[in-house]
Amino acid sequence: MIILHHLENSQSIRILWLLEELGMDYGFKMYDRDKKTMLAPDDLKALSPLGTAPVLTDGDIVLAESNAIIDYILDKAGPNALRPATSDADRAPYLFWFHAAQGSYQSILTMSFVLSNTTAKTPFLIRPLISKVLGMTQNLFIKPRLKAVMDKMEADLSSRDFLAGDRFTAADIAFGYTLFMADMRGDLSAAYPNTKAYLQRMNAREGWKKALAKDGKFQGIPS
Repeated sequence: MIILHHLENSQSIRILWLLEELGMDYGFKMYDRDKKTMLAPDDLKALSPLGTAPVLTDGDIVLAESNAIIDYILDKAGPNALRPATSDADRAPYLFWFHAAQGSYQSILTMSFVLSNTTAKTPFLIRPLISKVLGMTQNLFIKPRLKAVMDKMEADLSSRDFLAGDRFTAADIAFGYTLFMADMRGDLSAAYPNTKAYLQRMNAREGWKKALAKDGKFQGIPS
């Protein structure tokens, strides 16, 4: 049986959400963050090949990285489970949004969060200088890239209910979590009404509600 090694208040809730949507049998082990560092505890770090969450075990297999774990679970779940077939017209948009979640959005969103925290924690006397430098990085590099992704999402969702078409897929799980983070941090503005409505649809899904209930501690920050 597959076992999800789940870190509280982390992106591994994606995997919990996926398993609940599929209705699969799975084992579940919860890990609390270190109270001082807010990082994963040593026993989870020892299990993960990267020292990060989520981690999935299946017999002798130990797998990290959210999208890799999602693919592994979908392979076990059977053909076309929350994933368009290779011959499906929705396959290309599925692949794009599934990988854009981590590759083009969350990584940059996390960088933005780190830069903002760095500015806030900089000693007072040099904070104006650091704020100016990091602010330039935000304006020239981070914000335009985040906007490009969000503009495309808003346009795509103007003609369909989900990212890859008219049915819910694992791409919605991968990106849905990232949007929850953006919304909680105030990064999802009213300029994106289609995306806001989409996020409400994600919040209403029974699989998401079951994942939140099983986690019991999810607040969204840190990621």
